[in-house]
Amino acid sequence: MKFNKDLTIDRAMVIYAHPDDAEFGVAGTMAKWAKAGVELTYCMVTNGASGSQDPDMTREKLREIRYAEQRAAAKILGVKNVVFLGYEDGYLYPTLEVRKDVARQVRKFKPDVIITMDPRYRVAEFGYVNHPDHIAAGEVALRTINPDASTRQMFPELWTEEKLEPHKPKALFLASFGAEGTVVDISDVIEVKIKALLVHASQVGPDVAEFVRGFGKEIGRSAGYKYGESYEIILLDQPPAVRARKRARAASAGTTKTARGRRAAPKSAPPRARAARAARGTRERGRRSR
Repeated sequence: MKFNKDLTIDRAMVIYAHPDDAEFGVAGTMAKWAKAGVELTYCMVTNGASGSQDPDMTREKLREIRYAEQRAAAKILGVKNVVFLGYEDGYLYPTLEVRKDVARQVRKFKPDVIITMDPRYRVAEFGYVNHPDHIAAGEVALRTINPDASTRQMFPELWTEEKLEPHKPKALFLASFGAEGTVVDISDVIEVKIKALLVHASQVGPDVAEFVRGFGKEIGRSAGYKYGESYEIILLDQPPAVRARKRARAASAGTTKTARGRRAAPKSAPPRARAARAARGTRERGRRSR
């Protein structure tokens, strides 16, 4: 699939902390890419076992529920491979052990693109404090690009013993909660995204559909789409001249271009108020602290 003139995508990997994280953030893009023939892999770093307020629920039982929900959601979206690394939900740090396990999957599946949550995202103006597992998983994804998966002498046993050669993706997509960055048109797959998210019944209720539509509509509107998902896209190993030209254009414009070439709001702009209110209401009603 040709994403733009600079990037062709045959394989993509989503690296997230919990089952359901990808459905909230990037499922529309994944459904769209699957329809275009991209081979998709989910790498879920934790087991999701902390996501319940039910006093009768056990971590062991919830882990199996969350895994089953994620597999079902992936099937709806067309995700080919789902990998669970099994680290404990709520206790994740970007340790060398975690980094090695994620690097192993990147070397095995050789994605052209890695999609993850931006680890710089901490606190939203509408009162949401980002889950530390999200931050840790995003940090691990960045480290797998440089140096963990791409450097031969980093975790050398991966190639000397497991025969997994180094691999560096072409691009990194950092999922955004606002309308900044590059907006992907998900208008034709919004109902697929919602269907996949609703499979996570241990975490969300039917009211999440309204939130997803509202948030997607706010993002899509900035680029002239009915619904959208947005990303900061980093093309890796571009020639220095290309990087210099892009920096000069960004500095002169003060904004980033969307997928349809329109101007988006400056990167510092907060998410729109209506999406913020919807997000706050959904998360306050949610069954888990995300």
